[in-house]
Amino acid sequence: MKLFKTPRFFYWIFPRRTWGFSRSENTIYLTFDDGPDPEITPWVLDILKQENIKATFFCVGSNILRSPDLFERIQMEGHIVGNHTMNHEKGTKIPFESYKKSVDETQKLVNNNLFRPPYGRIRTWQSFQLAKKYRIVMWSWLSYDFDKTVPVELILKKANRQIKKGDILVLHDNSKVKDRVQNLLPQLLKLLQSKGFEFGVITEN
Repeated sequence: MKLFKTPRFFYWIFPRRTWGFSRSENTIYLTFDDGPDPEITPWVLDILKQENIKATFFCVGSNILRSPDLFERIQMEGHIVGNHTMNHEKGTKIPFESYKKSVDETQKLVNNNLFRPPYGRIRTWQSFQLAKKYRIVMWSWLSYDFDKTVPVELILKKANRQIKKGDILVLHDNSKVKDRVQNLLPQLLKLLQSKGFEFGVITEN
């Protein structure tokens, strides 16, 4: 079963991670993982600029080094960037010392303390250590744009029913999901705008 909406008990089990924000304002938080990617990120930026929407991009360090001008464009257009490790490492698969080194090296490029673990996979004790320095940002709604077995129509149906104010939404800006994102994103933004949501960015505090 696909869990688009993160169960609320996750918030209590993993309190050192940010899963969402206050529901007192009609604001949601659009985030993109894995870029910058020259095949899809410019298109995403064009759409966001057209709709006057700001987002938070969790960038892979090696991609930043490959596309520095694109990384600069993300910031110049008013979006926030965050840390997604140097090479998209899974925290549960490598020694913590290597993982922390990857995070620390990427932090020098993004120059803030926002961090999202790739795949959302990180051990509790690892998050305890990293939370001393970083704001670990998870999500409350996952789009499954990366999963070709999930029809775009189903994603939009779930979005319409499940997304609430304060939610952190995850999409991806990597070439593997290019076609699906180009199909999904314009429709998703139109849906969310029709529901009156404002779009916020995630900050360090």
